[in-house]
Amino acid sequence: MPSVTLPAGGRQVVAPYITAWSEEDGPSHPLVEVPGGGIAYVDESMADRDARGVLWSRRPFRPGVGRPMFGKVHPARQRRAMRRLLCQVCAGPADRTTDGVLFLLKDHRQDWPGWPNRMGVTEPPVCVPCVRLSARVCPALRQGAALVRAGRYEVAGVHGGLYTGGPRPRPVGGVTVSFDDPAIRWVRAVSLVRELGDCTLLELDELAEVDPCPS
Repeated sequence: MPSVTLPAGGRQVVAPYITAWSEEDGPSHPLVEVPGGGIAYVDESMADRDARGVLWSRRPFRPGVGRPMFGKVHPARQRRAMRRLLCQVCAGPADRTTDGVLFLLKDHRQDWPGWPNRMGVTEPPVCVPCVRLSARVCPALRQGAALVRAGRYEVAGVHGGLYTGGPRPRPVGGVTVSFDDPAIRWVRAVSLVRELGDCTLLELDELAEVDPCPS
């Protein structure tokens, strides 16, 4: 499904593919501690875990229904876009050259020398037309955005809610964990994480002009 454009007060609002919608909020799903440590759904099915055995957050799938919840992602759509390297806005193929895949991130280049190398990101990549659109209409990115070409972008872990043990596990906060971290057994994932490397910072005018997305 491509991005959805809605009229709002006389202007157009673009809802990216990975954005959660208000009608995708569902009932809570109780968790239990499993023998040997970790969490599981009371009524768990095979669809609740990925191939690595990570437990994922359940959400109804109703894109375009209700209102877009900007700042929140739909776990299944984020995971699909990140796994397949799809544009987070239109769900088409992300831009890729011999130098790597294109990512649009909040600009934190002052955090450390060589940023964003070695950084784990939950933002799926983007295509060139959607970069131009996002830079123009996204309030968060207007406060500072960095265009990054990553030569390495390995799937490295997940981001989600960390839970305690016990008969009724309780959430204790958000966490990003690698696949080899034992704590991942106590996480209900909402986003797949890729670790970026061999990164090059670009300017918008360095991107080749291409046709707009057909969304």
